[in-house]
Order: sequence, then C-alpha cells, then structure tokens
Amino acid sequence: MKTLVAGARAPDFLLPDQEGKDQELSELLLRGPVVLFFLPTPGSGGFTREVGHFRDLAMRFAEAGAHRVDLTCTELFAESEQLDFPLLADVDGAVADAYGVRRRFLAGVKRVTFVIDQRQRIVEVIQSGTSTSVHGDRALEVLTRLA
Repeated sequence: MKTLVAGARAPDFLLPDQEGKDQELSELLLRGPVVLFFLPTPGSGGFTREVGHFRDLAMRFAEAGAHRVDLTCTELFAESEQLDFPLLADVDGAVADAYGVRRRFLAGVKRVTFVIDQRQRIVEVIQSGTSTSVHGDRALEVLTRLA
C-alpha cells in the first residue's frame, strides 16, 4: 500500500499507550490536531535524536494546541528519554499498514509524520529519510497555518 497523502481521511485506531491506556485517534482529535509519527530503527542514534527533538518542542506544540503521538517507541525508551507524549503499541503493524508506512522488504516502518486536523483529514505528510529535526520543525510550520 502507498503512503497516505494530504487530503486523505486519517484511519482511526485504538491502541494501548505505554501506560496500558487505550488511545483512539478520533478521541485525541477532540482536543486538537494530532502529529502522528512513525520512525524506523528504534533505539538507534538517529531515532533517539528525533524523538528527543519532538520532546524538546513540547511547549511549541502545546502553544499550537497539537498532540504528538509516536507509534514506534517502547515503554522503557519512553522512561529513559523522559518523553511526554503517548507511545502507542502497533504490535501487529495494522496501523502502519493502514497509513502505508510499513516497509515491504525491510523490517520496520518508513520515517513519516502525518499532521492531522480535527476533521480527521491529513493536512501534511512529512517524509525525510535522514534528517532528525525536519519532521518536528515542519509539523510546527503546518500547525501555525491551521491556526
């Protein structure tokens, strides 16, 4: 399946977070836009820098009224990196498949971030194979346009 594009309806999901609490996209959207990101190679240096960048931008995302949600971290990683956003367990990869980010021939997912508005529409798809800061920065730019 191809990666979803801007203008598409974001598939809803219900997944447990690092505390075992179920999180549903449609419920999260009641409180503001969602920045949903998938990152490859959990635990790698690039991975750690990127989730750290999303963590460090917490105040700016809060000012934009947006929620950050990750689908690739583990509970242990969340604690060690002091992450302040939901880390969802997509154990069977169904959500990655629905968004078209699961890799076909390699394990894991593509590095893709979706900015989703409160109507559950994808307003931006951010893809960068190597940059660890472009996703958070670009998502914030898009959110300022939505305001």
